[in-house]
Amino acid sequence: MSSMSLSKPSGKLSFNRAEVVDQNFTHFVQEGRLPEARVQVSLEESGLKPTELVDLFESQVISRHMDLRARILKNTNQCFYTIGSSGHEGNAVFGKVFRKDDMAFLHYRSGALMIQRAKQLPGATPIYDSMLSFVASSEEPIAGGRHKVFGSLPLLVPPQTSTIASHLPKAMGAALSVGRAHALGCESVMADDSIVLCTFGDASANHSTALGAINAAAWTAYQGVKMPLVYACEDNNIGISTSTPRGWIENNFSQKPGIQYIKADGLNLLDLYMKTKLVEEHVRYYRKPVFLHTETVRLMGHAGSDMEFNYHTLEKIESLEFNDPLLHSARILIENGVMSAEEILSLYERTRERVEKVGLYAVTRPKLLTPEDIRATVTASTQIKSTPPVPTTPQREKAFDREFAKLSTPQHMAKLINYGLTDIMLRYSNALIFGEDVAQKGGVYNVTDGLYNKFGAKRVFNALLDEQSILGAAIGLSHNGLLPIPEIQFLAYVHNAEDQIRGEAATLAFFSQGQFTNPMVIRIAGLPYQKGFGGHFHNDNSLAVFRDIPGVIVATPSNGADAVKMMRACVKEAFEKGRVVVFVEPIALYMTKDLHQEGDKGWSFTYPAPEEEIKIGEFGVSGDGKDLTILTYGNGYYFACQAEKILREKHNVQCKLIDLRWIAPLDQDRLVEEMKDDKNVLIVDECRKTGSISEGLVAMMVEKMPDQFGRLPKIKVLAAHDCFITLGVAAAAGLPSRDEIIELSLKMVGKDL
Repeated sequence: MSSMSLSKPSGKLSFNRAEVVDQNFTHFVQEGRLPEARVQVSLEESGLKPTELVDLFESQVISRHMDLRARILKNTNQCFYTIGSSGHEGNAVFGKVFRKDDMAFLHYRSGALMIQRAKQLPGATPIYDSMLSFVASSEEPIAGGRHKVFGSLPLLVPPQTSTIASHLPKAMGAALSVGRAHALGCESVMADDSIVLCTFGDASANHSTALGAINAAAWTAYQGVKMPLVYACEDNNIGISTSTPRGWIENNFSQKPGIQYIKADGLNLLDLYMKTKLVEEHVRYYRKPVFLHTETVRLMGHAGSDMEFNYHTLEKIESLEFNDPLLHSARILIENGVMSAEEILSLYERTRERVEKVGLYAVTRPKLLTPEDIRATVTASTQIKSTPPVPTTPQREKAFDREFAKLSTPQHMAKLINYGLTDIMLRYSNALIFGEDVAQKGGVYNVTDGLYNKFGAKRVFNALLDEQSILGAAIGLSHNGLLPIPEIQFLAYVHNAEDQIRGEAATLAFFSQGQFTNPMVIRIAGLPYQKGFGGHFHNDNSLAVFRDIPGVIVATPSNGADAVKMMRACVKEAFEKGRVVVFVEPIALYMTKDLHQEGDKGWSFTYPAPEEEIKIGEFGVSGDGKDLTILTYGNGYYFACQAEKILREKHNVQCKLIDLRWIAPLDQDRLVEEMKDDKNVLIVDECRKTGSISEGLVAMMVEKMPDQFGRLPKIKVLAAHDCFITLGVAAAAGLPSRDEIIELSLKMVGKDL
């Protein structure tokens, strides 16, 4: 049927396409003007029963009326989200075929899917829940009004805000976790035969995050590792206003080794159910990933504010509207004698009334009003765990083997962290260490040396060269009860994957009110002063990317003993409360043994007793000098210790040193209390001055100290220049040094060199 004959029944151009789509459904069903099938599948072939077909159609209709109601409420400023599912209602099939214990990572056009999936849970109220989400009510059960998200703990749908394709890496990690948790005998969220479902659009499929995640899943499965994952690409041929070339998705993903490609008609419930059921059975049995490509349409534009007439002709818009999946479903129901046109329209109008009544009530429900209410869930967790006991001496002797006798011998940081990881892996049976080269090689700096042999390939393993996939995998693994300790080889490598921390890991508790958490300790080799090879990719002196992420713990130890005790506290916090931790290990101090002169072993430390920890936020204080306080961390503390000796012995300057240890959280009240009587405070910060922690420290002192103590000490900042780090002998130029600390310290106390 030509789209030229499909104009709005009134014959007038309307910019309100939601109204047109709504009216078209009624008129076209009444008149029997229904789109032809794009593929021929009989009801019997599909495997659907008539009652099941009606049930799916009802979910489609509910989803449609929720989209329509959202547009109506938006016009009165009562709804704050209008990206709808219209055109994608065929994904109700996914809600039926996959079990509610098959974890699902969903994009924002999954309304029908969530409605259908909720039918697996007696007593569920998906219409009301979603309406509360539309109007940002604090009573909304998953995010509490913080965002419009699809999510549910009992339906095993972790919420997310769908930054383009950002959920694909964690879906891959969750799929990997199913077999891994079973093999390790760990308590898990998903059943041993569960599948992970991940839906996304054709535009998102072009994002580097999607391409990396799909590649990682294929790469893993290609090696025979179990990967029970369905990547469902709902292809509506457009991303906001940018068209997807015809055939692009199929040609791009149909020949990828390690992942099977299946195509289905997303507008035809019969074909989609038949193909999806085959996919589900295949993945559940063979534990291999499938790329399920469903062809859909997008109706009513990208969102309520999107004017399609700016980039589509009326003819194009009407053609898409006539391919409405609800019209296709109506045709299937009528052709198979399951429902009459009158029964279909009756269901349609009854559903409208039902959704309208729920919507009118939802707008009356309370909203978040205060900053305290909003931030209450940043680090929330509803599932607090108890830390396992410290391993027994015989257990530790067996794990450490010949190294056990060396625990009392002073060692450098790299060796002590290695010992610390050994104890952690022994204590936490669900802990996994992975990253680039961490297994047999033991990492670039040998920090994980020997762990592969001690704990096996299922707990210590190499990842492919893709930080997005490494961090995403960590999120997914933690969703299923595992405790990931991923390693990022260099701090600079985080930046191409930082959204996995900021947009996904750190937001999960916030958007789920602590119902979902993704505990992890991300080990990162970082900071400057590295010798041997360098440049800005191996000497990255910026922690700003972590400092502004709410709820993330950022640890920066300066020595091996502290590193062990801090890591124990970090792993405990992740395990017990589901926290996300960034553990930055100073590369330049990994192998450092001496402090003042060669052979003094002043920076070598014995391994702390197994129960010793440094509490999160607890800083260290050395000395009680009244002339000057040096406030620093990491490499800065090492140089400050060198400078302190010279200042004391040569210049009679008495110093107090404060090692922050933690970039976040800062114990601000205790810090200012510690410095309340100090006359001079020198902040030494190895990061670039702009965006460094020194800015926050100065602001903290200026804001708090005059009000609390009636005075402010003299403050100076010695930080790295706002420049990238070069290669070669000038690598430390522009970075704080021992001699600069001495020079500036003397100036502050009024003495000459």
